[in-house]
Amino acid sequence: MERIAFFVCAIARMLKDRKHVAVGANSPLQAAAALAAQALATDDMRVSILGTKRHSSFASFGDLFDCAATGRLDAFFLSPGQIDGQANINMVGIGTYPRFDVRWPGSHGAPLLYMLIPNIILFKEEHSPRTLVRAVDFVSAPGTSPPNVYRTGGPTTLLTGKACFSFDPAAARFTLESAHPGVGIDEILANTGFEFDHPSHVPVTAPPEADMLDVIRQHVVPRIRELYPQFADSLLGSANGYAESAPGV
Repeated sequence: MERIAFFVCAIARMLKDRKHVAVGANSPLQAAAALAAQALATDDMRVSILGTKRHSSFASFGDLFDCAATGRLDAFFLSPGQIDGQANINMVGIGTYPRFDVRWPGSHGAPLLYMLIPNIILFKEEHSPRTLVRAVDFVSAPGTSPPNVYRTGGPTTLLTGKACFSFDPAAARFTLESAHPGVGIDEILANTGFEFDHPSHVPVTAPPEADMLDVIRQHVVPRIRELYPQFADSLLGSANGYAESAPGV
């Protein structure tokens, strides 16, 4: 259960110093992380959660795209079905186009947002060779673009159930930044379908800090409950469980 608070805190750290974070519909974990980052921000941070009225000024998806196109968003989340080593993402299906063996809902506006919003955080809890692949079966949106292509956005981070990676668009390559507690480099290598850089000593992803757990309990859970009541209960239990199991945090 403590994994929920762990991921919320890990994502919230990635949103430090952001000005306007947008969160897609049906993304409770990312929404909770954005609200946690907002509560801890020293400067004004705007959080827009699609599909809500209280936490979003967007009247429609068109407003989201307009904000992205005019540079008024600086963080967003995507959870593709496949991600490869060049940060190309696949949100369409597995197999050969157009006759996929498995079909997913589709890319929707991801190709535009991937090109325009800086600090795209890729989140994929399943860390396996079928999700982190050598090459995606279909490119919904490219991780990098040629120099003559106008692009202001793209991926900066990949967070999985086992590790956290950064992405360098110049090298078109991921670097392992940290492994989650209890996960070793051999396990990450065995479960990643693409090559990546890593230091000789891989740091451990930091656990939730005490002030972050307090923010979750006091500020995030009450605000997220109206959107995702069951998730709010799980998040509260996770935060309490972390505090009880790690009193030194």
